[in-house]
Amino acid sequence: MSKNGNSWQGFSLKKKRDVPEGLWRRCPKCEDMIFARSIEDNLEVCPECQHHFRLSASKRVELLCDEGSFEECLADYAPLDALEFTDSKIYADRLAEYQKATGQKDAAIIGKAHIKGRSVVLGVLDPHFMMGSMGSVVGEKIAAAAEMALESERPLITVSCSGGARMQEGVLSLTQMAKTSAAVARLKDAGGLFISVLADPTTGGVAASFAMLGDIIVAEPGALIGFAGPRTIWHTIKVELPEGFQRAEFLLEHGFVDCITPRRELRSELARLIDYCGK
Repeated sequence: MSKNGNSWQGFSLKKKRDVPEGLWRRCPKCEDMIFARSIEDNLEVCPECQHHFRLSASKRVELLCDEGSFEECLADYAPLDALEFTDSKIYADRLAEYQKATGQKDAAIIGKAHIKGRSVVLGVLDPHFMMGSMGSVVGEKIAAAAEMALESERPLITVSCSGGARMQEGVLSLTQMAKTSAAVARLKDAGGLFISVLADPTTGGVAASFAMLGDIIVAEPGALIGFAGPRTIWHTIKVELPEGFQRAEFLLEHGFVDCITPRRELRSELARLIDYCGK
């Protein structure tokens, strides 16, 4: 090797320039390192493999609703630590951390809006707030959204992205399955339209209640949908199940969802479905 100043051929002692944090993101599906801006410009979808990243509730509202049309309701509803629950952390402290990080009181946003000029009531779960889990506030908001849709004669649209019932609220969480299902039933009995959108993941008590009760069920590509995880099912029934049996594509093939719609087309698809149903 020949010496040249403070470096050797093929090797430099100069400090490498730091790469700005967040400039690149790794796709969990194809595992490629993708320029972050290209994912953001593609509505949080990997441009290489079309993996749909999780969206915050506020971002989902922004993408679906006509600009300036969303009127949030019950924004001040916040959960209580009625059980004084503690696991690895005190529940009240955990809530405070998520509220600070997301700027939301809990994991659901509901309100009246317009989607391509169509009047709707929209409810969205936020996976960034305790994995979109359904506690008393989330259940109350979804039930209220169904009641608003009934009273205003608007279609109800929900977007679920959830790990299920919130264990920190115990039976108070589990009762939300019945509450939301009953509210949706009243809407449907009155002739109202309920379109349920399933994002990745839609599992547990949310999948076992309102999320699978839509008149029309739309899934995003590759979404994990089901009650329990594959390992839990295997340990329970000791049967090897087909690969991908809880993914949107398998559920479409077996009649559990009505269509799979990429994120870029979802807004137009919802408007088309509302028109098709005459609502």
